Amino acid sequence: MDADIAARKVVEPGTPALASIAEHFGSNTLQSDGALDRAALRKIVFDNEAERLWLEQLLHPAIGEWIANELASASSPYAILESPLLLETSQHKMINRALVVDVSEQTQIDRASARDNNAPEQIKAIMATQMARTLRIERADDIIDNNGTLDALIEPVKSLHQKYLLLAANKAAAETS
Repeated sequence: MDADIAARKVVEPGTPALASIAEHFGSNTLQSDGALDRAALRKIVFDNEAERLWLEQLLHPAIGEWIANELASASSPYAILESPLLLETSQHKMINRALVVDVSEQTQIDRASARDNNAPEQIKAIMATQMARTLRIERADDIIDNNGTLDALIEPVKSLHQKYLLLAANKAAAETS
């Protein structure tokens, strides 16, 4: 389950959340096709903490509900919830283990800037609203270092996959006995 997908789903055109956003922030937060203008909204909420908190109070419950429904329908031995705010929100209550895929702050800034075409200052402002890297690492059950290449992730991911399959099998066996 991907919390970013959930965040997009709950603000699709025609949803109550999108209507509330447009009413609160104005029509300049909508694109000509009626979709959310994420860049415009991002600029507003990361320049104004009160507005960011208002938006979080609106969206986090809807995102949490979407994620909970998706997790409940999972049929695999285990499910992964990918969420940038997993530990900052009540989403952490939906999981059994926390895996942190860790990168240095500079790598995070570089990758996010390249991916989203945002200025490093805006990425830093977003990061400042998130849990500190050191605290995220402290709260993790498992950590993968992602400062290297994509190929460097293969073995750690395979190893964790085997671990998670074993944990899921043990949990299933305990529930049936």
